[in-house]
Amino acid sequence: MKNPYRTLGIGLAIGGGALVPIFYFFINSVPLTAVGLSSIILGFTSIALGNSRPYISPEAANIILKTGMENTSALLEEIGLNTKAIYVPSSNRDGKPQAIIPLIPEDAPLLTKGKINGRLIVRFGDSPDAMGIAVTTPGSINLNQLPAKLGNTPEDIEAAIMYVLVGLLDLAQSVRVHVSPSQVDVEIKGTRLSYEDIWYYRCLGSPVASIAATITCEALGKPVRIAKETVTGKTALISLEVVS
Repeated sequence: MKNPYRTLGIGLAIGGGALVPIFYFFINSVPLTAVGLSSIILGFTSIALGNSRPYISPEAANIILKTGMENTSALLEEIGLNTKAIYVPSSNRDGKPQAIIPLIPEDAPLLTKGKINGRLIVRFGDSPDAMGIAVTTPGSINLNQLPAKLGNTPEDIEAAIMYVLVGLLDLAQSVRVHVSPSQVDVEIKGTRLSYEDIWYYRCLGSPVASIAATITCEALGKPVRIAKETVTGKTALISLEVVS
């Protein structure tokens, strides 16, 4: 696919470069020469913008995200599974953090014991009902893009969530994190994704909450659950429960 910024920039730069000598030496016009130089400058600026343009447009990324969420929602709704997902760290899930939606909410503490096989339908206890659906979340993908090893302090968690949501995805303006032994509170300001009352959000939370939960569970090395998510305007307050 052609980049319109780069095409425009090349055209302006070449056109300006060809006209400047004509305007200066033959027409002897300083204003027209300045116009030609401005065209060259605008051309190089447009080329720079073209190089910084994302390979996939935000509109295309939004379509892909919505398609994935709707497909997951349809699957969960079809089997009638509406319990809160448990975000498990990579140490519990064959090296990849994921969210597991248990059939019975009371079985969630069993997810803290041992590793869980890497399947879509997982069993994590001796009871026949100790089963769930394992899904990959936006946070599972973005975790590999952190520039440094993830630490377990509140500052490390806040910096990692900030890097992904603000620096990498440009989905928010600021992030604050408060950690207690059994709960992690995350405040995200300037979020660009609105909360929707759909099946996916009820089980897995919004994409920003999902990313926060994935990073938190990986940092602490413990499963977490989105206990509450409140969105007021462009501010999201997310309470993450540490499952033990």
